[in-house]
Amino acid sequence: MSATGLPFDDIRNLFPQMPEAATPMAEEVQAREAQLTKPAGALGRLEQCVEFLAAWQGKSKPTILRPMVAVFAANHGVVAQGVSAYPPEVTRAMLENFAAGGAAINQICATYDIGLKVFELALDYPTHDITQEPAFDEAACAATFAFGMEAIAGGTDLLCLGEMGIGNTTIAAAIYHALYGGRAEDWVGRGTGVDDATLIRKVDAVKRAVALNGGHLSDPLEVLRRLGGREIAAIAGAIMAARMERIPVVLDGYVVTAAAAILHAIDDRALDHCIAGHVSAEGAHADVLRRLGKKPLLDLGMRLGEGTGAALAVGLMKAALACHRDMATFDQAKVPGKG
Repeated sequence: MSATGLPFDDIRNLFPQMPEAATPMAEEVQAREAQLTKPAGALGRLEQCVEFLAAWQGKSKPTILRPMVAVFAANHGVVAQGVSAYPPEVTRAMLENFAAGGAAINQICATYDIGLKVFELALDYPTHDITQEPAFDEAACAATFAFGMEAIAGGTDLLCLGEMGIGNTTIAAAIYHALYGGRAEDWVGRGTGVDDATLIRKVDAVKRAVALNGGHLSDPLEVLRRLGGREIAAIAGAIMAARMERIPVVLDGYVVTAAAAILHAIDDRALDHCIAGHVSAEGAHADVLRRLGKKPLLDLGMRLGEGTGAALAVGLMKAALACHRDMATFDQAKVPGKG
C-alpha cells in the first residue's frame, strides 16, 4: 500500500521506474545482420523482431527458450444485458477444455513448444454489470492488477498474453469508447458471432456504461475499474511486471489490447516492450493498434482470443531468431560481400 493509502497510487508509482530499451544490444544485432549471407534488410521485419528481443532482454544474443502464454479468465455482469451469444458458464467450460488440451491455444503451444498457464479469476463472482454500477472498487481492481504482476513469476524470456471471458468484447469496446471517444458503434464488433439483435443490445450497453461513468473517465485507472474486468486488470499488471523484469511481450487481440491501451493512456512509453502478434478481425482492433503505434506481425482474420494470435507470432519470432543466430556470415560461407 502506498503512503497515501490509495491502492491506485502504487500502480501510478511504477511508471517512472520503467526501464528503457538497451539500445546498444540492438545495435550489436544490427552489426551481425550486416554480415549474414543476404542483402541488407532482406529479411525485413524478421530482423526487427531480433532487434526488439535484444533491446528488451538486454543481451546481444537474445533467446526464446522459455516462451509462455498466460491466459487470464473472468466473468462479467454485463452479460445480463444480453450482449453475448453464449452464457457465462462457457468461460468455465473452456477452462476445462484448456486443462484437457482440447482448445486451439493448446495445439498452437504444442506446435511451437510454448508453455501455457491459465489463471482463473473468481469465475463464480462476475464483476458488476457496468451498465448499472462500476465493475469493481479501487482496492479490488488494484489487487487484481497485482495478481497479474505476480502471475509471470517462475521465469520466461517471451511473454504472450491471452484471455477468456464471455462478454469481454463488450467490456473492451466500452474501454475503447471511454479512452478514444467517437460513437459506441465505432468500437463494438460481433464478438463470438452475435446476431443483429444482440449487436444492438451490445452497442446500447456500451453507450449506457460510458454515460453512467462519464464524469470519472478522464483517469485511465478509473476507466479500468469502472468499465473493465478482472482479466483485463490482471493482463495490465502482467504487462507492467514484464516491463520491470525486461521481458518482451507479445500482445494478442482485441481484449488483451484493451488492457495495453489503459497503460498507454497513462504513459505512452508503457508499451515499448510490447509487440502486436496479430490484428484481430474483431471490432476496431486495427484502429486501436494504429493509436498505440503497433504494427501487427500477422493478419489472418482471427478473432478467437485465448492468446492464439500471439502464440502464432512466436513461431515467426523463433524463425527470425534462428536465422539471425545460425545463418553463416559472408566470411564463413566464403561468399563475396559488397565490394
